This record gives sequence, C-alpha cells and structure tokens, in this order.
Amino acid sequence: MSEFQPLADLADLPEGSLLAVTNAAGEAICLANVNGRVSALVDCCSHAEFPLSDGVIHRDGTVECVWHGARFDCLSGAACKGPAVDAVQTYEVRVENGKILVGPKRGAEVAR
Repeated sequence: MSEFQPLADLADLPEGSLLAVTNAAGEAICLANVNGRVSALVDCCSHAEFPLSDGVIHRDGTVECVWHGARFDCLSGAACKGPAVDAVQTYEVRVENGKILVGPKRGAEVAR
C-alpha cells in the first residue's frame, strides 16, 4: 500500500478511543486517538495475536491488550509492558477534512 486511504471519519474516533478498520489490502488496523493525536497500529498483539482494538487506552498513551495485559505505545508501537516483548508495526496517518487517512507501514525496523 503506497497511497493514503480514507478509512474512518474523525467523528467516529473520540479522544481516548480505539477503532478497528481494514484497508484495501485487507490489513486489520487499530486506530487510536490519544489526547487528540490519531495513530494507527497493526491490529494484532505481538504476544498472542489478539485484536488491540478490543483493548483500552491509558493516560500514558499506551494501548493495553485485554487478553494478557501487554501494553504498546500508540504512536511508536513499542512494547511497554509484558508479556509482549516485540513491538507492533505502525502506519503513517493524516487527518484531512474530518477524514482519517492511513498510508504505508512505517519502517520495518519498528517491529521485530
């Protein structure tokens, strides 16, 4: 995926919430709104392959997987709390005219 795709309306992602979407390539993506900043992560916990979009956002900007409690930084995808040790990959994101546009995955070095 090389172009940005509109995947949701900003109104559908209130601050402090998560939203599951799918891009044209069929990839499951978790959108997150952390303090008004929208980010996009692969919608799969690196520990046990559970959807991150079913989780919760904490005040520190991490998303917690509800299955085993692993936490990931919503902006970088870095694993912040076990049992996960591997990061989750993130996507480029833009917000234009009330639409959330998701682009290509960020560099492969983010996820191991």
